[in-house]
Amino acid sequence: MFVNWGLEAKKWQLLVSGVQNISFFRAFRAIFTGQAIALNTFNGVGEYVGRVVYLKDGNRLRAVALSIVGSLSQIIVTMVLGIIGLIYIRINILDESHHLEGLSKFWLDAMMYSISFWTIIFILVYFQLSWLTKLIEKIPFVAKYSFYIQKLEDFHWKELTRILLLSFIRYVVFVAQYLLLLELFNVNASIIQLACMVCVMFLVLAVVPTIPIAELGLRGEASKQLFGLISTNTLGIVFTAVIIWIINRVIPAIAGSIFLLGVKLFKGK
Repeated sequence: MFVNWGLEAKKWQLLVSGVQNISFFRAFRAIFTGQAIALNTFNGVGEYVGRVVYLKDGNRLRAVALSIVGSLSQIIVTMVLGIIGLIYIRINILDESHHLEGLSKFWLDAMMYSISFWTIIFILVYFQLSWLTKLIEKIPFVAKYSFYIQKLEDFHWKELTRILLLSFIRYVVFVAQYLLLLELFNVNASIIQLACMVCVMFLVLAVVPTIPIAELGLRGEASKQLFGLISTNTLGIVFTAVIIWIINRVIPAIAGSIFLLGVKLFKGK
């Protein structure tokens, strides 16, 4: 868990360095505080609010735009590896006796093509942020607020690649967490099969809108559907989903709530 959120803290530290230098520990606290607020907001959008409270007043709104870059990098990694997992399942696992409930091969193929299309769009947007920001700033309605997104123009492809690499390493940690717990609860299958199922499940969690505190139901159902294709150990599959949710959502949110108590949002005269 600490490696996972430590990587996210490092990513946040790099993202906001253009507007304010913060220590790694401060970035770490910001990430946990973000999780505390995100737990009860739609698709975790409150996470951005929790993070920026550790920045100076004049930098908070500018940092929101920067945080979107980090989220986009994580989404790209999730979608690319999720598609690879879907392709593996489509070719090697699905047959007459193994199928996803309510999802025929036709609709699975359609979903793969659709996600692939949007993944390409996201990658193009990600690496053309500077050009896209300049284009958006020319819109009259946006022009007067351009100060808040100007820092997006400064991102060089090397910096974007570095952030993308951190997102990929963090994703590997996610998968490793799952594989360790699946092993602990005796969900037996080849490591490639299990890893591909995890990748597809993360893809489902990324594209289906939900509230993090209610994510457990979706995570549990997706786990049963996917891992049920390769294992009959339903109890082990559900236990893994529950403990991952506690480790990656609940514990950081509790820690973030404690950190939030010490944040001074408004300075007195």
